[in-house]
Amino acid sequence: MNDSPEARLVAHLSRLRRQAIVPSTRERLAQALLDWFTAGWSAGHAAAADRYRRVAEDCHPGHGAAPVFGHAAMNANGAAFANAAIAHIREIDDAHRAAMLHPGVVSITPVLALAAGGALTRRQVADGIIAGYEVCLRVGEALGAGHAAGFHATATAGATGAAAAAGVALGLPSAQLHHALGIGATQAAGLWQLVDDGAHESKSLHPAFAVRNGMAAAYVARAGLPGARRYVTGARGLYRLLGGDGPLDALDGGLDAPERLNTATIKAWPCCAQLFTPLDAIRDLLDAHGTVPDEIESVDVEIFTHALKIAGVDWPAKPAETCFSLRYVAARLLLSGKLGIEDMEAPDLQADELLAMARRITVRTSEEFQREFPRLRPSRVTLTLKSGRKLEALRKLRRGDPEDPYTWTALQARMRAFAPMMDDASAAAIVAWCERFIDTGQDGEACAPPPALFGPARP
Repeated sequence: MNDSPEARLVAHLSRLRRQAIVPSTRERLAQALLDWFTAGWSAGHAAAADRYRRVAEDCHPGHGAAPVFGHAAMNANGAAFANAAIAHIREIDDAHRAAMLHPGVVSITPVLALAAGGALTRRQVADGIIAGYEVCLRVGEALGAGHAAGFHATATAGATGAAAAAGVALGLPSAQLHHALGIGATQAAGLWQLVDDGAHESKSLHPAFAVRNGMAAAYVARAGLPGARRYVTGARGLYRLLGGDGPLDALDGGLDAPERLNTATIKAWPCCAQLFTPLDAIRDLLDAHGTVPDEIESVDVEIFTHALKIAGVDWPAKPAETCFSLRYVAARLLLSGKLGIEDMEAPDLQADELLAMARRITVRTSEEFQREFPRLRPSRVTLTLKSGRKLEALRKLRRGDPEDPYTWTALQARMRAFAPMMDDASAAAIVAWCERFIDTGQDGEACAPPPALFGPARP
């Protein structure tokens, strides 16, 4: 049992806690935190955020000191639930090609909620977040595309990641940490059926429940209760029962490689990450040729098959569906040359020019492209102009992928674009707080996130 992939993964987490965090990982951690604050601010005053905060208060009553986006402080459990849901509303929280999940929302959220009490140092916060990314991404990669077609991996693998993040932040020894991961895996759930049934507004419950369950798993293990040890590879573990078909050596392979945190994608568009490469291709064509809407006769979008299993809304009937409609986001980008939060928040879905552009767009899937998934996200966009000229762009990687990363300056500009209600003082404070994780000299400082970083409470 001690020689299982799961045991080797736990031993790896323990080694990470003991060794120095290299500068590149520290910089990437600061970026992940900035991305998380961007996602939370962008949705903190959305109507959906009010609902999630109300649920958090109902499920986790009681006062506390943990800040909440757009709200007064709650206890750590309530704040973690609310913030996880809110940070996922806009679909701009980070992603991962191979694991097919959102790692930051399940890794950062529980740690910052636990840190609000002032008992954690900056190094403990960093270790917890790094552990969360390490576990959820390795488990997600192992579970693979077959699993991700039926289950939202942010909810399944994410529950184990949240357990790791909370367990490491709480200082659990290796044996208890292993139990916490097994207990978190027992609670792993998240059906994509909600997309098929048009329940998109509830998608943010997946990371919220994953964080809740992961924190509870860490508390349970700390109390001395045992959990499943072969929670992925066992005969009745996640891999066999939840349709796993990825490489199981992702659990414990390449342990000397840079931390999995360095392999996440920071999202360039405010929609489902499955739709990014066609949007990047359209952006490339508009930038290269200066094409205007009236010149376009037709648009052909060829994309990998899995994309439409998750983002298969042909035309949105409500704002919550815009993030999952390739035809909508492509038409919006072609018309205005941009795609912003406002286009997802309050769209005029029956606008004549929007519908006219949408009618020119053909979306089709490619099995050839699917064979490159999830390693790549291939998409080809062809614009046929009224002059008869054809313009074509092929994208296999997304802007914000590790191979095409944001600079620190560009990330700050992205934050202001995705959170337009943020003022200069708040932006500067968030940037400064995130940057402190780069400085090794501040590792021993207490690391309670100031409430001001989470924005003013909604009236």
